[in-house]
Amino acid sequence: MVDDESPDGTGTEVAYLARGNNRIHLLSRKHTRSYATAIMDGFKQALAMGAKRIFTMDADHSHNPEDLIKIDKQLDYSPMVIGSRYIGGIRILNWSLRRLALSLAANYYIRFLLRLQYTDCTSGFRGYRRELGEELIRYPAKSHGYSFLVDMLYLVHQAGYRIEEVPIIYTERRAGQSKMRRRTILEAALRPWLIILSKLRRQLLP
Repeated sequence: MVDDESPDGTGTEVAYLARGNNRIHLLSRKHTRSYATAIMDGFKQALAMGAKRIFTMDADHSHNPEDLIKIDKQLDYSPMVIGSRYIGGIRILNWSLRRLALSLAANYYIRFLLRLQYTDCTSGFRGYRRELGEELIRYPAKSHGYSFLVDMLYLVHQAGYRIEEVPIIYTERRAGQSKMRRRTILEAALRPWLIILSKLRRQLLP
């Protein structure tokens, strides 16, 4: 687990559990708040420890650990699997209509601009095979917030890897505070355009 000095005490709890279980490891980062670097540092740590598969998820009870089984099974067939809140219908508990509308609109916006067919481009509940993880850690993060999820998805898609989605149920957090800020939302809104412009620039350069 990667912990950036979370105020809800998650890091302390995981450190305690790790003392009696060598399958639990805590990567505690000081003065670092970037979601993108948290993901990349977690990838590097997992790969260094010999992990064959890497999973990313929230540790605030929003994501159900039981859904890891479905994602893991699908990794037998695809190098990347998304735990989707929207495939086959909406499965989100305890969200306001405003937040749900924002999430649905964001996913439509991303799909339209980047020509992606996935129902949940912003889900952080994902699984990756080792070989794909090794490729991704060579990619320097160009975003810092949750738009990094879109960066990774687009990169894997453009590289031609197969990506599958499995249905999950997302439950609004029971503890802690959301890290979603205006700056994060602005970055997420602008990031697809920067990806498009970067792609066009590469095509136009000799």
